[in-house]
Amino acid sequence: MPHESDPLLSDELLNVSRFSRSMRAKDAQVSSGPTESVCSMVLQILVPFVLAGLGTVSAGMLLDVVQSWDVFQEISEILILVPAILGMKGNLEMTMASRLSTAVNARKTDSTKERWMLIGGNLALKQLQATVLGLLASLMVTLLGWMADGQMPFSHIVLLCSTSVSTTFLASLLQGIVVVGVIFGSKRMGINPDNVATPIAASFGDLITLSLLACFSQWFYSFMEFYPYVLYLVDLLYLCLIPVWMVISSKHPASHILLRSGWEPIITAMVISRYSSLHLHLYCLVHRLLFVFFPPSINGVGGNLVSVQASRISTHLHLNYSPGELPVGSRSCFNPFQTFFGSGAHHRSAQVLLLLVLPGQLIFVHIIHVIKGGLTLPSLLFTVLFLSASLTQVFLLLIVADCLVHCLWRRGKDPDSYSIPYLTALGDLLGTALLSLAFLLLWCIGNS
Repeated sequence: MPHESDPLLSDELLNVSRFSRSMRAKDAQVSSGPTESVCSMVLQILVPFVLAGLGTVSAGMLLDVVQSWDVFQEISEILILVPAILGMKGNLEMTMASRLSTAVNARKTDSTKERWMLIGGNLALKQLQATVLGLLASLMVTLLGWMADGQMPFSHIVLLCSTSVSTTFLASLLQGIVVVGVIFGSKRMGINPDNVATPIAASFGDLITLSLLACFSQWFYSFMEFYPYVLYLVDLLYLCLIPVWMVISSKHPASHILLRSGWEPIITAMVISRYSSLHLHLYCLVHRLLFVFFPPSINGVGGNLVSVQASRISTHLHLNYSPGELPVGSRSCFNPFQTFFGSGAHHRSAQVLLLLVLPGQLIFVHIIHVIKGGLTLPSLLFTVLFLSASLTQVFLLLIVADCLVHCLWRRGKDPDSYSIPYLTALGDLLGTALLSLAFLLLWCIGNS
């Protein structure tokens, strides 16, 4: 007798077959979707990358000038506040840029109402984070100053708080508006926002933030002796605005979630960056000019490049996979071959980003030399060591970014909000360690 099949089993096999065909079709769609040419990718990344590097170098030059001002000489903790504020601001801007880039590429802003709710919620959330983190940064610097000197005048504490919060608040507002304009403008021009938004967010961010910090600190210093109540009113004003930002940001579902869960990465990144700058300071006191210019260059370049890669991978996952679902071949971590020689769009972008390191750093080293009139020209050995350190830093960061973004996605966390702060903080730590090693090698062979 012919074998009579079970209808339930047949239906189950049919469903499995349909599921398999749908998955193969999905994989084919992902792999054969619209891609960017290498030339287009390089051009889109190169311009904001160079602008970001110029902004970082300009910030180093500005710091070299303003550190002789009265307030920097009288209150040395202002200098300790600088790297904490700069690192924190970069994280906030680039994280928001990555979120908005994903939303634009996923066509979640086609509706005018949804677009303005998304912009308003993200800007309000960023103002809230900037205010709170500015206050935390000033308190952390106060603690470090008290541990170093054994005392800390209350007037100095108030000035640090007023300067930190005022700087982060106004810089966050200005840079947030610029980032929103760049993202929607680039999309309208047919440019991938993932390639340009995060570097543009950091391009003149350091310069704007440092300029505001120097001006606010000097201005508040002039009020400190005769009109101290002005500083109290400034702090009170920003604290009163916190509930306003909470209400506005809670109007949008995505920013409402980040009100509770978005603090861990940026606070952790701020602490790591603070430790990195203190660690580097111990190695670089005898290399004053190198300390001012080269650490921001290596850390800024590394952070800018890896943020582009993280933003691109995150957008790719948002567009093609559900949270917790990973593409085939992305389950293993720390595989250089998989990161740089795979078969996806972000593998090609990793190669492009790594190739930009050497010419970019050579340009920035030459600019530093020209602007300083030849006084900061490093030796050939230091140039080789500096370029090797920068290349190694970006190589490791791109591998970690590939792993971290996919791990966050597998755990159901949005990489746009979590990955960039961790990656930029790790970039500061790696850049600091590698540059310190370069200084140590130069000192050991007497070629400083």
